[in-house]
Amino acid sequence: MIRSELVQKIADENPHLYQRDVERIVGTIFDEIIEAMSKGDRVELRGFGAFSVKKRDARVGRNPRTGTSVSVDEKHVPFFKTGKLLRDRLNGKA
Repeated sequence: MIRSELVQKIADENPHLYQRDVERIVGTIFDEIIEAMSKGDRVELRGFGAFSVKKRDARVGRNPRTGTSVSVDEKHVPFFKTGKLLRDRLNGKA
């Protein structure tokens, strides 16, 4: 499912809301998650999962094409851990 499909599904299930309002709501939710993660905070959506940021230390990597060593800088990457409800539904337990 892509963002526009999510907006359309929410708009279809809530006919009292205008589509532009649903787009604004979905955009605001995503923006708030991004903002919190950029500050290093953890975002937890009960039953769905938790978004957090993990730090990857600087290291010496290898260029797979040439085999030469290259320096890889430290970086922060997004991490998602599924919630119990989501994990159970994916495995057919709920």
